[in-house]
Amino acid sequence: MKKTNAMRILDAKKIPYEAKEYDDDGEHELSRGAAEATAAKLGIEPGCVFKTIVMRTDTKEICVFCQSALYEINLKKARTAAGCKEITPVKPEELLALTGYIRGGCSPLGMKKQFRTFIDNCILNYEKVHISAGQRGLQLAIKPDDLVKASGATLCDLILE
Repeated sequence: MKKTNAMRILDAKKIPYEAKEYDDDGEHELSRGAAEATAAKLGIEPGCVFKTIVMRTDTKEICVFCQSALYEINLKKARTAAGCKEITPVKPEELLALTGYIRGGCSPLGMKKQFRTFIDNCILNYEKVHISAGQRGLQLAIKPDDLVKASGATLCDLILE
């Protein structure tokens, strides 16, 4: 298995993780349950799969949000966390140029640039969570505290209720 940027960052920080491969079917639209399908393929609980959402603020700042696949992101809470008036998801066709990743393979670790990162508090409910390793068909299992530390993230409430 080829090392991804996310893996190299964790290795450099001596943070343990487990890489898990799965069959990628090319369906990566969150509205169609992509993260839940990934959980099913890995035989894990969907709640412990954390999706990465890249957004742009009204001041053009790029911010990264991670939350459980069970929930939608609350844009009002995302705006509050980022301290901005407006926030919108980055278009899929912009993702590669901004982050170095494509939809379905976007990791909160190892992007082209270190963006402010926010992770939903519910991450602390899990012993391990699964995030994209930086390519489709590959997930990383990691302890929540280790992910927060490695990403330099701020914990906050992001769930749409």
